[in-house]
Amino acid sequence: MEKDNIQNLLIEVGRKLIREKGTEALTVRKLSEASGCSVGAIYNQFSNMDNFIIVQNFITLEALEKEVLQVPQTDDGFVYLNNLFEKFADYVLENKNLWYMLYYFHLTHGKHLYSNYYLRKVVGILRLVRQALERAVPNMERPELLLSSQVLWLSVFALSAFLTKEVLDTLSKIDKSAICQIMVNTFVVGLTVLEKRA
Repeated sequence: MEKDNIQNLLIEVGRKLIREKGTEALTVRKLSEASGCSVGAIYNQFSNMDNFIIVQNFITLEALEKEVLQVPQTDDGFVYLNNLFEKFADYVLENKNLWYMLYYFHLTHGKHLYSNYYLRKVVGILRLVRQALERAVPNMERPELLLSSQVLWLSVFALSAFLTKEVLDTLSKIDKSAICQIMVNTFVVGLTVLEKRA
């Protein structure tokens, strides 16, 4: 089997393992068993499991970007921002194990592991958040807009980990799909009030 075919097979099989069984299922041995490839072949393709996870996370970011880019543009920036994060929450809830792997890896690993190509994908998603926030709160100065969009994205990103786990299930009838929107709306209303006072 050619190198590209082996790599694609491992990525596809690994993705299926994560979706169905969670990140605990992603070990070299289990990936080897599921794919029929030797442990040596896996290391030949990716050098280590961190590189394999980074590839998986990049695919997840690409899929998320594709989803949020489908959010229709509206004249109302506040509505657009809400729709954007609703699409984000839907994606996370539909891909819990893949998203948790991405979240946890970013939480526990330094940025030195990521290629510029990968980091550009992260920045691209942050840019979408900034553009949506700019439409929702149009009078912000650029430095404040940049900082506010970073704070908003980091807040929602941190919150998103709770959507992937059962920890919120202990709360009374909480609607996981609405959590991000409540946080986003509260944040935007706060910014709007601050802008009026400035």
